Amino acid sequence: MSVLFVASELFPYVKVGGLGDVMAALPRAMRALGHDVRMLLPAYPELLAAVEVQGQTVAFPDLMGGGPARILRAEAPGLPLYLLDQPTFFDRPGGPYDHPEDLAKRFAALCWVAAHLGREGDSEGWRPQILHGHDWPAGLMPAYVAYGPGPRPATVMTIHNIAFQGRFPASMLDGLWLPHHAFTPEGVEFHGDIGFLKAGLKLADCLSTVSPTYAREIQMDGGHGLESLMAHRNGVLQGILNGVDRAVWNPAKDPHLVSHYDLKHPARRVPNRSDFQRRLGLHEDPDAPIFTAVSRLDVLKGLDLVLENVDHLVAQGAQLAQLGQGEPLLEAAFRQAAQRYPGRVSAFIGYDEALAHRAFAASDVILVPSRQEPCGLTQLYAQAYGAIPLVRRTGGLADTVVGASPETLQNDTATGFQFDEANGWALGEAINRAMALFRDPVTWRQVQRRGMMAEFGWEHPARAYLDLYASLLLKGA
Repeated sequence: MSVLFVASELFPYVKVGGLGDVMAALPRAMRALGHDVRMLLPAYPELLAAVEVQGQTVAFPDLMGGGPARILRAEAPGLPLYLLDQPTFFDRPGGPYDHPEDLAKRFAALCWVAAHLGREGDSEGWRPQILHGHDWPAGLMPAYVAYGPGPRPATVMTIHNIAFQGRFPASMLDGLWLPHHAFTPEGVEFHGDIGFLKAGLKLADCLSTVSPTYAREIQMDGGHGLESLMAHRNGVLQGILNGVDRAVWNPAKDPHLVSHYDLKHPARRVPNRSDFQRRLGLHEDPDAPIFTAVSRLDVLKGLDLVLENVDHLVAQGAQLAQLGQGEPLLEAAFRQAAQRYPGRVSAFIGYDEALAHRAFAASDVILVPSRQEPCGLTQLYAQAYGAIPLVRRTGGLADTVVGASPETLQNDTATGFQFDEANGWALGEAINRAMALFRDPVTWRQVQRRGMMAEFGWEHPARAYLDLYASLLLKGA
């Protein structure tokens, strides 16, 4: 099958969250299974500087009012790329979602180009059978396919986080090259706005999201206003879990670690612990369990619940490390906690890829107390590295972590700790359970080992998506 992914991020070049990691791994896994999968992205300066550009395939005198544009053929390791090179929109400093003044036009242009490639192909005659868009920046792609002329490829939309929807004023309809008859509830209109994600979810042939539990949640009270639409399209919605790229996340080979280790050599994990403590200014206490949160600082991620438990963690004899950035009030609160408990609490405000790897290799518990989590990669990385995840039972966290209980400990299936209610008390009670188990090193190692044995590779998700594509082509979508 020939497939074109449409996305706004690609690790390691442009990454804001887990979407970049998924885009780096999933299409390559599909290619390893023998399918012609390529990706369309904006030609960010970071990408142009890092990948091998092979030439121009299509040019446009003006695209979406942003001036001349062209589609470049390029190659990242193991992944053919199409890059939308339009300097007015994409040759600028900052992240992919900065500069809100033309955010809608930038990603509308990307979607329009995706539809063009889907209908017309490139200059060498390659045309995808499937257009697969990811999150709101690709949301108008199915609309341009549906309302445009010519051959119609099958379209798929994947929701990585339904909270981010891409809503823009109705007055932009003409500027986004959308026909007036598209502005209806059956098209791109959403509560009087143009809804990028809503359009994709309404008009794509098939929908997916990144875990079975999240697929159910977004049809109920977790759909951020799109619950009715998701319930209506239940018949074409699938929940397919994300995976872990073992070429990047492997403690036996990870170049960021001071000591490599695996299931057969767990003692080699220990030097990573003291190295991490030194780097973050924590006391090098071999007996203090290290609880770490590696996360965007956001109320949806439940980091305020961690703040409610700082005193409790310290009183229990634990250390707390926080890595991430986000809401200024949360950043300030973690800094204050680190000042209040020097050597016991550390706050690293920012994102450092190498430090994140070291955190998983050093920590005893990784905190993921999200109010909503579509899939989550943090808990998967934690298990691979022998850090035991403590998660709220929601979305992909519920699907990928087996909570420790007398039954799961007895039958050796536990891989972490879970709690239900999104409040500080419930998290604190789960911390108590983790502390109690930590004092039982034999059982702790049993849970740690089971997590490291968990298989969350990308081959199974890749096959599930390929089956989805095949069913669409069989139906003639």
